[in-house]
Amino acid sequence: MIAFWILAALVVGSAVGLVVRRNPIHGALFLVVNLGGVAALYLMMHAEFLAAAQVIVYAGAIAVLFVFAIMVLIPGKEETGPDPLRAQRWLAVPLGGFLALEIALVLRSTVFTTSRSPATVPGGVEAVGRLLFTDYLFPFEVTSFLLLAALIGVMALTKRKAS
Repeated sequence: MIAFWILAALVVGSAVGLVVRRNPIHGALFLVVNLGGVAALYLMMHAEFLAAAQVIVYAGAIAVLFVFAIMVLIPGKEETGPDPLRAQRWLAVPLGGFLALEIALVLRSTVFTTSRSPATVPGGVEAVGRLLFTDYLFPFEVTSFLLLAALIGVMALTKRKAS
């Protein structure tokens, strides 16, 4: 129950940060934190497929698309002057190696077990895929055409502004 309240506070706090921040890149990072928190809430409800889809589709692809669009459409300031992180760069490689070693040790000492076959889990990937391509094929295709039209529109707007 404590984990739920911590995740709920994280999700609400990151949503507030998303709305309040004036820098669009910071807002996009708050969006990633928010979507990651929602995925963790899905995991707490034992909805592993929804959590994976949340991370892959939203926290991964959509957030990267937002950051890319922000960087392309909003001209930034040219950075000049000394690098503020120069003194910290020498620590990056050893700390990254230490983190990789810790992850390897944890994974090595963990015993992974499964209780039942993933294909028999109700609401699993197979069931969702079967529904998407049988009962919900038309809405699925309409959504794909809508996303394609949005992509073409963004490209046309960007090309028009660049000319």
